Amino acid sequence: MQFSSGSKRVGTLILATTTGLILAAGSLSVSAQVVKTVNGAEIDSALVDFYVESRTQRPAGQATEDQRQALVAELTDIFLLATQKAATKYENDPRIRAQIELQRRSVIAQAVATEYISGISVSDAEMQAEYDAQMAMAPAEQFKARHILVESQGEAQEIIGELDKGGNFEELAKTRSQGPSGPSGGDLGWFAPNQMVKPFSDAVVAMKNGEYSKTPVQTQFGWHVILREDSRATEAPTLDSVSDTLRQAVQQRKFEEYLEELRMTASE
Repeated sequence: MQFSSGSKRVGTLILATTTGLILAAGSLSVSAQVVKTVNGAEIDSALVDFYVESRTQRPAGQATEDQRQALVAELTDIFLLATQKAATKYENDPRIRAQIELQRRSVIAQAVATEYISGISVSDAEMQAEYDAQMAMAPAEQFKARHILVESQGEAQEIIGELDKGGNFEELAKTRSQGPSGPSGGDLGWFAPNQMVKPFSDAVVAMKNGEYSKTPVQTQFGWHVILREDSRATEAPTLDSVSDTLRQAVQQRKFEEYLEELRMTASE
């Protein structure tokens, strides 16, 4: 069973990017010192640390001296190009200025979002309510199935005809299926209906265990012949095992509510 961690609106996108960027920045140097000067432009230690962390995806202190020097060299090249006379004309280019302003606003917005999110507390009652809500939406059953994926309806119908004559589904999948599961006999393992595209999951739900589709099933991937091998009741995870996901879902919802308040009270 999969638990959702929140919505997909703009606020959630801010929340998703905030954690990695701003928490990483939290380990940067408090007081910056000039590391290098390039054509009069200073490269300080805070900028180097941030660049190291963004490139290595690890705290700056974990970088080796060789890595750090290599990345300082990269920064030097960036500053060399940005301080050339040819770069001057771009400083007032409307598109470049818009990109710089967007980056500036985005970083500030992420910092504000992180500060707000860090102060969001989630009570046990809220965790339980979120768990109950997601459990109510969870599919009651899971299914085990195989499929054969082909390009045309006609080819899928031919395969169904072979199955009607006693053909082996697994062997036909190995020789006819164009999907990535073909070499394994079309095996898709266990899945919940909401993990598959709707036409596929609808067809599986409508079958009985041991049945294969009597008509081809079309999705955006092509035409499918499906064998439903087995089904079982969905086993609910314990609240403790999904507590992190539940907490994030509650935090995202509260963050969305905060953003909605800001939208309503914003001045022109």
